[in-house]
Formats: sequence, structure tokens, C-alpha cells
Amino acid sequence: MQNIAVIGAGTMGNGIAHVFAQNGFKVNLIDISQASLDRGIATIDKNLSRQVAKGGIDEAAKAATLANITTHTDSKSGLATADLVVEAATENVDLKLKIFRDMDEFCKPEAILASNTSSISLTLIAAATKRPEQVIGMHFMNPVPVMKLVEIIRGYATSDATTAAVVEMSKKLSKVPVECNDYPGFVANRILMPMINEAIISLFEGVAGVKEIDTIMKLGMAHPMGPLKLADFIGLDVCLSIMKVLHDGFGNSKYAPCPLLVNMVRAGKLGAKSGEGFYDYSEGPKSETVSSQFT
Repeated sequence: MQNIAVIGAGTMGNGIAHVFAQNGFKVNLIDISQASLDRGIATIDKNLSRQVAKGGIDEAAKAATLANITTHTDSKSGLATADLVVEAATENVDLKLKIFRDMDEFCKPEAILASNTSSISLTLIAAATKRPEQVIGMHFMNPVPVMKLVEIIRGYATSDATTAAVVEMSKKLSKVPVECNDYPGFVANRILMPMINEAIISLFEGVAGVKEIDTIMKLGMAHPMGPLKLADFIGLDVCLSIMKVLHDGFGNSKYAPCPLLVNMVRAGKLGAKSGEGFYDYSEGPKSETVSSQFT
């Protein structure tokens, strides 16, 4: 597999394109918006420049990586030559099903269709195609160029051959692939999101403040970032979406999203990307200022 297509030029999509291109693969980066593609390429350029500044790569390697990426607003042309497609669109079931139907139609028969979904059923996604045995989850962690883990999710029909090929591909990216089965939230978010939700419940119930909760988890559990700060960087809308998948999938009240999380998303307080969540990011993404609604 030498030709890769990545659908979605947002945070995850441009990061996935970055790591494939940096490891010598030809990448078609696909998005419906040219403006989104331009922003994605600008982000890759900035992140590569950061690697150059730190001595991790040289200017020639940066130029070669960028040269390996071609942008497309037309899915059909972008998918035609792909051996592997990684879908990295918004975490929305209907959108993903539509994308996978298009992928199935436009890709060559032997192509593997992967999703970067963090919680949506791969079995459901695969059922939208005529090649369910060639559909698999490749859940990269953010930031993709830095984080080593790729959570490999097998749908109900995913073949051993597809799984083996994607595991080997992940290793070629200098990632660590870890396999799991297709149940709500898989492993990473089945464990992480209830922890974040419980931290929000603790704030909601007045057990402690934002800084106190995050400091206890950082110093007491050796977490590099507190759960409320982490929620801000993931995006509170994404956290809410995953909690809903867990709640719907298991039918268990322990996965019910905290009312505070629901209200913050309704109010547009989505975390770092909106400028405010549990913290105020008006002074930059590294700000430690707690949002005024919690002070």
C-alpha cells in the first residue's frame, strides 16, 4: 500500500496526512472546502517547521513531506488510486455513513477503508459498504505527529488479512498499533470519557473547583493534564458526542452526560477551539485562567 487518501483536513485529518507523508507515502488529502484544505496544509507546514526547529528533521525532509501531499475537493478523483483510505470527518454517524458509501463506490475493489472514529460502531459503518471485511478502525491520538498509539478496531466482519495489513501499516508510521473489538467507545474512550464526565460531575456538584480537580488528578495520578483541561482540548462537543454514544450503546445510566456538559455545549462553550470552556483561552491555548463562570 503506497497510495493513501485521507478524508477531512481538520485537526485529526491533517495530522494523519502529515505522518503518512513524512514516512514516504503519497497522500491525497480530501475535503469539500478548499479553505479547509489550505488551513490543513498550513498546519502541517507549521508543525513540520516546529520539527525542524527542534532538530528532528531538516528542511529537505520538510519539503519532501509537503511534496507528498496533494489536495482534492473532488472525492472521486481523490479516492480513485488509493490503496488505503482513512476517514477523519466530524464524529457524526450520518455523515460517516454517507462518506463510506462514497468511498465504497469510488475506491478500487481491493482498497481498505478505515475510519478514525473515536466511538462510532465500525460494524455499523461497514454495513454501509459492499466490502465490510475491508473496513476497519484506525483511531489515531491527538496530536497525531506526536502520539504513538493507534487503536485498531475490528468490526464484526473485518478480516484477519485487513487487520494484519493495517497493523503493519501503522508500524511503518512508527506508531504502536493495539487491537480491540467493536463495542461503544472501544477501549480508549470507554475509559477516558467517563473519567472526564465524572470530573465535570464533581465540579457540577460543588465537590471542588476547576483548578483543584485538575491539580489533584495531575499530582495524585501523574496525569500530564487534568481532566477538565483535557476536555477543553478534545472539545466539549466531542466529549458530549462520545458520552451519548456510550449511553445509547450500553443503555446504562452511569454513561449519562453531566447536565453541565450538555449546557456548556448548548451555550457554545466548547473549550480551546471556541476560546472558552472550563478555562479562558483569550490569552492563548496555554492559559491557566479558569473561566469566569466557575470563579
